Amino acid sequence: MRYIHEKANWPNLTWDMNKLAILLSEIRHRQGLLLGRMGSLGFSLRAEANLKILTADVVKSSAIEGEILDEDQVRSSLAQKLGMDIGGLSPWDRHVEGIVEIMLDATRNHRDPLTEDRLFTWHAALFPTGRSGMRKITVGAWRPGPIQVVSGPIGREKVHFTAPEADRLKKEMKAFLNWFNASTKMDPVLKSGIAHFRFVTIHPFEDGNGRIARAIADLALARADGSAERFYSMSAQIEKERKDYYAQLERCQKGGLNITHWLEWFLACLGRAMDRAEETLVVVLRKDHIWKRANQYPINQRQQIVINRLLEEFTGYLTSSKYAKLAKCSQDTALRDICELMTYGLFVQNPGGGRSTSYQLADPE
Repeated sequence: MRYIHEKANWPNLTWDMNKLAILLSEIRHRQGLLLGRMGSLGFSLRAEANLKILTADVVKSSAIEGEILDEDQVRSSLAQKLGMDIGGLSPWDRHVEGIVEIMLDATRNHRDPLTEDRLFTWHAALFPTGRSGMRKITVGAWRPGPIQVVSGPIGREKVHFTAPEADRLKKEMKAFLNWFNASTKMDPVLKSGIAHFRFVTIHPFEDGNGRIARAIADLALARADGSAERFYSMSAQIEKERKDYYAQLERCQKGGLNITHWLEWFLACLGRAMDRAEETLVVVLRKDHIWKRANQYPINQRQQIVINRLLEEFTGYLTSSKYAKLAKCSQDTALRDICELMTYGLFVQNPGGGRSTSYQLADPE
């Protein structure tokens, strides 16, 4: 089988603009509406939305590769680097810090050219110990040998893709960077999808190619937005559609130089990411309304901690025992705090009683 990078005219990719024009126009229209809505928010709400989206981007981009990051660590690292006060910060390790720094560099410095040295710095930040799991890898440099994308148990692996030979990488990446940095009339949203595909097809590193490809795509999308703030997460949506994402890549990597099918999927996925951004806006606004009400009352630190947790994707209903665990206090203290919050109209008791008594945040009026 000949892969796309083995075709005679690679990397001169083509696409059918007639099939993409309407979809791209719709994405640009929705992008403008979303940015307009976010821009109308106050500074603190916009910062909260940005933090929420960036956290999802970092966590989900790693999750696509099967790596689970601690969301509290990621959020704390981002907040510290963005100069935001979110209360108690969770300690984070070097690995989380490195991934956070890549995302912030890609989005906050999106106007800067993408260079070989910048990519090497990102890669070194991604693997601060020089290892991927237990395996020692070449860090901050192009891979020295061949690489394949495989799945399945040892001895019965399925090869999905074989990347270009290592001796081609310097030339391939020089051409890629020249193309990416060139000033053209190409729509940056379209460029984001092409760059994502082209980089992950070259696969220049021993590991981390998918995460860096998505960071490059985010850089191009930040250019498209004209903003360092992120209000939608492509990585979070890709993680949700992970199986299809890999299938679309494999299909086009085994096909011809026309990547219209990949770009149609990429743009549609981006549209679904914007749908989820609307959900984020609802959450941020709800949080703001609840805190505006809460700040009218003498809320203690324990109550602040629990309210924040309930606003951050808390699973299930709150009970006095869960409250005690979250606030690190006794059951009696937890029950007193809950009763106070009900008196303030911030908590409501759910139907039922006895041992199954539970509570939730009251909807803002």
